[in-house]
Order: sequence, then structure tokens, then C-alpha cells
Amino acid sequence: MQVDTATKPESPTDRSYSPRSPTRFSKHIILTTYPGQIGIDPVPLNWGAPDAKSRGPVIASRSGTLLKRRNAMGAHGGSYSIYNALAIASGDLDSDFRPDFRNSEPTFNFPWQPAWADKTKIVSMDPYGHDIVDQFREELEAGWDIRPTMAVTRANMKLAEIGEAVRDGKLEVDGSIVVDSTGEVRVTKVAVEPVWYLPGVADRFGVDEGTLRRTLFEHTGGSYPELITRPDLKVFLPPIGGLTVYIFGPPERVSDENVKLALRIHDECNGSDVFQSDICTCRPYLAFGIREAIREAQNGGSGVVIYFRKEGRALGEVTKYLVYNARKRGGDTADKYFTRTENIAGVRDMRFQALMPDILHWLGIKKIDRMLSMSNMKHDAIVQSGITIHERIPIPEDMIPNDSRVEIDAKINAGYFTTGKQYTMEELATVRGRGWEKWEDVTH
Repeated sequence: MQVDTATKPESPTDRSYSPRSPTRFSKHIILTTYPGQIGIDPVPLNWGAPDAKSRGPVIASRSGTLLKRRNAMGAHGGSYSIYNALAIASGDLDSDFRPDFRNSEPTFNFPWQPAWADKTKIVSMDPYGHDIVDQFREELEAGWDIRPTMAVTRANMKLAEIGEAVRDGKLEVDGSIVVDSTGEVRVTKVAVEPVWYLPGVADRFGVDEGTLRRTLFEHTGGSYPELITRPDLKVFLPPIGGLTVYIFGPPERVSDENVKLALRIHDECNGSDVFQSDICTCRPYLAFGIREAIREAQNGGSGVVIYFRKEGRALGEVTKYLVYNARKRGGDTADKYFTRTENIAGVRDMRFQALMPDILHWLGIKKIDRMLSMSNMKHDAIVQSGITIHERIPIPEDMIPNDSRVEIDAKINAGYFTTGKQYTMEELATVRGRGWEKWEDVTH
């Protein structure tokens, strides 16, 4: 097979569609393209345009003639793009498959917001990514491979803590939001895949675009050479996780400045969120945030919980578990909490909240009445983006698991917001987590 760095027209005779046969692919592997190269003609894409049609569709497909017309690097699906590639490699999915988007339109049409047309306000998601079926119907019917990067749906959800809140009289059954005595809740959900406008992302992090492109290229093992060779392409679909918005109450209230808004920004923690490990406060704070969001919606306001895929402070679960081992074997005290992470990961946190406010601007949020977070990084990023926060709500003391005092007290000492006690470093040395008695309880 010939490896080529130039685009070459694909002939139907180059393909054999026998399942699982490598000959079904083009004979030429195109590593990269260059601006001005013969045939290269990206579909115009004007980030920050006032509407979807004048902005143009995001096209990342490399199939057929679209290779020459792409205006974006990367692939749809975020981290799931790799599974898509595996399905094609194994013959389970045709590489030329085109989705049928009939009846997939949003269940609620979010009103246009000025931030959608502001290239400084939204740089990490496609503000028109939920509406491609209506906005680009002609292009889709002509066979263009244009994919949604957002989806809006409705669902019912059940959370044990919400059922307990109903049972204990902390939430009422209203038949609209909380629908029954088991704590079943109606919710509007918005799923978002990352779409980066590279000049805007670079500006958020205070670096030049060239430095950002080179760093992304070199530190993903050279996975995306067009970050270097195609400076004319300004949009990148990175292979990372996205986010989900959970809206309690009528979704039209979210952007209404005349009603109160309770908001929880939550970063993924699978061990606690799903399996309820008690080494951190993630699940309790998430449950508290959902409860308060529901309560605000029931009081005539709006409640929003936004869940970001940033496992282990965006360090990953392997790093997180290594840190757990280092903590438990080295004496799990709050004064050494961040040191254990820095020793293994090199930094305390890689969540970098600079891009987080984009979804708030997309939703049309102008102010937050009750911010259910203790993180100064989240608070500062939101306020610096122009959104006012009126009140910050820490996790209630009675919801903090015993083994997570190491985490929460270390964070408070490091500057996390609290209305309670702040510990000195000397006091933190006495805050100790649970050992591994009967499993392993040795200091190495």
C-alpha cells in the first residue's frame, strides 16, 4: 500500500466492498493536506456568524470528495471516534455510512442567544450543532456528511437520594417535575461533543495559536498532522469527552433573568458518582446539586446540572488510583493530599475551567442565583466570562463522608469556598483518612 501526503481522487475501482477485506479501502493513505494544494477547497466556515447558514456547516469527513472540502480537523464523536474506527476496521460499519436523521430533531428549540454569534464567548462547542437537520437540509439531501455535535432530548430519571428527599419531606411530589413518591424526575437533557475554534481556545489559555497547534500535535503522538500543515483550518474536533446538561423545570426558564437559577457544574468521578466510593465528596455533592436544582425549579425558577467528562480532575482514572495508593500507603493526611497528586501527575488539576463557561453562554445564562460549588476555578472562570454569581453554596457538613475529610479539608485550605472552619497546615496533618485494615495497611 502506498503512503501519500497528497490528495488523490478516489476511483470506484479502487474499492472492493467485501466485508473485512483490507482492499475495500483506497490504495493511497493520505497523511495530510496543504492549503493551496490542487483540489483543496474547504467549505467556507465563518466562526461567530449570526446564523447557521452564514456560519456554514462543520465538515470533518475524509471520505470521497469531502476530503478536499473539509473545513475541520479531527472526527465526530469525541472519544468515541476511536470505536467508530474499530467498527469500520472490523467490517461492522461501512466507511461510507450516512446516518438517517429523521425524527432526531431537538425536543426543545433553544432560542438563539447573542453568544452564538460571538467568537469570544463560545470556542469549545458548535453553537449550531443541535440544528443541522433544519439548517443544512439541502446539503444533507445532496449527500454531504454533516453530523450533529449536540442533541436535545427528554427523559425521566431516578436517583436514590432524590427518593430519600421525597420520603423525608425535603422535596414534594408536584406531578410535573417530581412525578411520584419514588422520586422519579422529569428532565430535559442536552448532550454536547467538543468542537474547538482554535484561535479562541488559544486566546482562553493565553497562548498563540501556533503554540497551541504544535503542542496538540506533538503531545498526541503526532495524531493530527494537519494541525501543523493546514493553518487555514481553524476548527478541530478533539478525541475527548464532552458534557451533558440536565435541566429541571421548563427549559425556557434557563435564560430568563426574571427567575432564579440554581446551578451545579460537576466534573466526572465514576468511582463516587456511580459506585459511591466514599473517598471523596463527588456523589454527595452531585446528589445535593440535583436536589437543589429540583427545589429551585419547583419554586418557579430553574435548576441546571452540567456534567463534564473530566475523570480524576482530567488526569484519568489510572492516575487517580495510583494517587489513592500513594495516599493510603504513605499516611493519608490532608496536609499531603495535593503532594501525592503532584508527585504522580506533575500538577494538582488539569480540568482547566477556561472553556467551561461556553455552555452557560449557549444556554443564555446571564446570572446564577445559587452556585452549588466550592471551586474557585469554576467561580472565577464564570465571573470572568461576564456571568454574575449571587450566592455560593458549599456541600452541607452532614453529607461529607468520613473518609473524604482528607480531600475536602485540603481543598478548603487551598482556597475552596466554605462557610465553615478553615484548617491550618498543622491541623491538616491530624486529618487522617481510613486505612486498609485487613486488606493492606502498611506504610512503605
